[in-house]
Amino acid sequence: MQTRKLYYEDSHLSRFTSRILSCVPVKAGYEIILEATAFYPEGGGQGADTGTLGPVRVLDTRERGETVVHLCGGPLAEGEIVEGIVDYEARFSRMQQHSGEHIVSGIIHRWYGYHNTGFHMGADVVTIDFDGVIPPEDLPQIEAEANRAVWRNLPIRCWYPSEEELCKLTYRTKRALPWPVRIVQVPGYDTCACCGTHVQATGEIGLVKLFSVLGFRGGTRMEMACGGQALAILNQAYQQNKQVSQAFSAKIRETGAAARRMNEVLAQQKYRIVGLEKRIFAAIARDYENQGDVLHFEENLDSAGLRDLADAIGKGCGGTAAVFSGSEEEGYGYCLVSRAGDVRQLGKEMTAALKGRGGGKENFQQGRVLAGRAEICDFFSRERTRKSGGGVSP
Repeated sequence: MQTRKLYYEDSHLSRFTSRILSCVPVKAGYEIILEATAFYPEGGGQGADTGTLGPVRVLDTRERGETVVHLCGGPLAEGEIVEGIVDYEARFSRMQQHSGEHIVSGIIHRWYGYHNTGFHMGADVVTIDFDGVIPPEDLPQIEAEANRAVWRNLPIRCWYPSEEELCKLTYRTKRALPWPVRIVQVPGYDTCACCGTHVQATGEIGLVKLFSVLGFRGGTRMEMACGGQALAILNQAYQQNKQVSQAFSAKIRETGAAARRMNEVLAQQKYRIVGLEKRIFAAIARDYENQGDVLHFEENLDSAGLRDLADAIGKGCGGTAAVFSGSEEEGYGYCLVSRAGDVRQLGKEMTAALKGRGGGKENFQQGRVLAGRAEICDFFSRERTRKSGGGVSP
């Protein structure tokens, strides 16, 4: 059976009445078919409409041949006349995204000759895939051209040309299509085969914002947003940048330069800290010279610090240096270093006994254990007792 598609007759229609032709229970709910519907089914990169049919919720909408099927949360009686209400805010946002995508894809096709090979409306951004490379430095010009189309408030025409008209029409398409073909046209910017819903004039798009282009399968993947969705992202970015400007004591349009200056200062401080840390590690290592096996705990070391301190102690202790840093709550990172021996077996036994993971080379092992300090000390005390002629200095 063929459903009358009200969403093609009026894309802004959000309330309608129609007769229920069938209601079939399925695993996920009830599949309801109407004589006519304003609920757009998922397709062409555009998500399905949701809303209500009378007292029940429309959870999803799908097309099955020429029939539109509504997946609902409850049953309705066949033959009943029911009011449908589309979640219009979500529908309108999708129309803004889809119409804006046509303008951008049309511009890119005209400028570069590239085709749109993929299109997806995400929760935050729209992604479009093109079959050629778009230089990132061209984005501002593409965006400016797209917004000029929005500000001109051009009428968007959606229609099914006659077979004769279609043969004479030049339009974007991913593949040859048999008649009938639905055409969407933004005058001067794009003419494309498309099954989606669109705004009636470009001014309703409100705003086109291009965020990024990345290499993808030999071409380009673009991220963009339009209308209210773009405004929400820009507002969030503004609020975040406002916090950054306050933290850096910089004007809101100068946070990039302030961040670069801060990175330079941090790099200089890190260089000084590394130098001071090495001097401290050398002093700690001197206390363990020629003492044999060493167990040492040090606060607030990252993985690089653990390696450096264990290496410093291992150079002069004459045995195995076992260095730990962490907390009772989160466990301890560790590093085992030996200048003369193989620490792989020790690392394996230690991680098994102390609920840890790690690995490395013959004279170097690093990882993390979930045991507390007392358990670590007990393990090395037992190791000292087992090992003949060795000593462990806690």
